[in-house]
Amino acid sequence: MKKIMIMLTLNMMFLLFTVIVLPQSVQAASTKPNVAILATGGTIASRGANSLSLTDYGTAAGMKHLEIQAMIDAVPEIEKFANITGEQVFNVGSSKLSISNWLTLAKRINELLASSDIDGIVVTHGTDTLEETAYFLNLVVKSDKPVVLVASMRPATGLSADGPLNLANAVALAASPEAKDKGVMVCMNDQISSAFGVTKTNTTNVATFKCPDTGYLGYMQNSKPFFVSVPLKKHTSQTEFDVSNLTTLPRVDVNYTTLGSDGILIDAAVSAGAQGIINAGVGHANMPAATMQSLKNAQKKGVVVVTASRTGSGLVTETKQFKEAGFVAAMMHNPQKARILLMLALTKTKDPAEIQRIFEEY
Repeated sequence: MKKIMIMLTLNMMFLLFTVIVLPQSVQAASTKPNVAILATGGTIASRGANSLSLTDYGTAAGMKHLEIQAMIDAVPEIEKFANITGEQVFNVGSSKLSISNWLTLAKRINELLASSDIDGIVVTHGTDTLEETAYFLNLVVKSDKPVVLVASMRPATGLSADGPLNLANAVALAASPEAKDKGVMVCMNDQISSAFGVTKTNTTNVATFKCPDTGYLGYMQNSKPFFVSVPLKKHTSQTEFDVSNLTTLPRVDVNYTTLGSDGILIDAAVSAGAQGIINAGVGHANMPAATMQSLKNAQKKGVVVVTASRTGSGLVTETKQFKEAGFVAAMMHNPQKARILLMLALTKTKDPAEIQRIFEEY
């Protein structure tokens, strides 16, 4: 009996030790959210020729991209916000990414988010096509858990590199309960952008990512998110698109309209097998007569035509002329995002009226 009492006493002392004496950091680790960082390459993982080299990096001879673990080790502060796991999905500058890369990334994100062990995702990415990847994921990710894309305008070795703080903010955002059900977000330069609204506006400035029509979703202050708006367009778990069994997407090309341009590039796109064409028109999607004729010819051959604008902001709504021609209005989608939405829409339908409905809902 005495031995039993001693054992019970020791057990109680051990329990008290684990609850009271055990270091707070160990206890906190079990309560922190779990965030997976998926690395894809880009400037944020690049080394420059020297600390002042902001445009010549990454692909020069002897300069290799950083792998994911090196990026995580360089910003130990991110461990304050979440339990971190890292994965190198691929290591490619975003100007070189392919549709295949997109599908690989989307499927991996959906696989991770389906697990109760993962509470949020951060994707490190190049800036050149960041808005396109973000919008694609916004349409095909099947979870309301936070997905945050982050990048940098300056290489990791650059003077006053912006990557480390951007990464810390992105992890803090992905770990925040407030970030749930906001769609895919971009976290750059202390600003939180929706995938729908964000676009790159400057070739090299760290303040390049802006939301000209929608405004920002919110801001990061001391690595804490402060939201000021919510996305109203359909996104992530609300969408009708499913890429789980896809290995490619329908070909869609963009035609950039200028004064006096003809339809030769449109004709070439049709010959190359384009199933859709985004026409980046002038002003409210206007175009020369020759361009219009080539688009009409393409539409008669079963190619879906979407009228967009090269202006960089503003709505493109239906007009009598374009509607009678069977064209779809891009609404608030810039040409590159209209291309993404049309590629996914074409996996569902080729009916212009139905595709117009999709462009108005997304």
